[in-house]
Amino acid sequence: MQEIPAFQLVFIEQKDYLLLPNVMSIKVVQHLYDVLFQYAITEEHEEKLKAFIGKMEAHIKTKTRTPFAMPLSDLEFLDEGLEELRLLNWMQDKLAIFEIAVEDSSALDGVIEMLASYLTLNRIGDSNQILVFPQGTTAY
Repeated sequence: MQEIPAFQLVFIEQKDYLLLPNVMSIKVVQHLYDVLFQYAITEEHEEKLKAFIGKMEAHIKTKTRTPFAMPLSDLEFLDEGLEELRLLNWMQDKLAIFEIAVEDSSALDGVIEMLASYLTLNRIGDSNQILVFPQGTTAY
């Protein structure tokens, strides 16, 4: 087992996110795109919707055990489409963002792997930040 170096978790913020319901597939995501397309009233909204669907598909393909979540503020362009998502059992919850401070950046993956055995989390891109889900959120 890899030795984990000392590290610190630095709280960044708490933010409202919309979370994908537990049972989803690529086929359902594609149907969701069709449902939400009516709310993409400008070309810019359509591009944002395509990016949103792309992130969701990429998350599902990774087969991770954590929910897909997007900041609510990033989805406000959907306007009434947000209500459609809620009707499809999407949950709104506050998630916490932490930064991992570790001296040896090559040890970051090991730190995240270790933390994932204790917390429900997603790494934010390739950064040293993690998105931590509330204890009651169902991991799948």
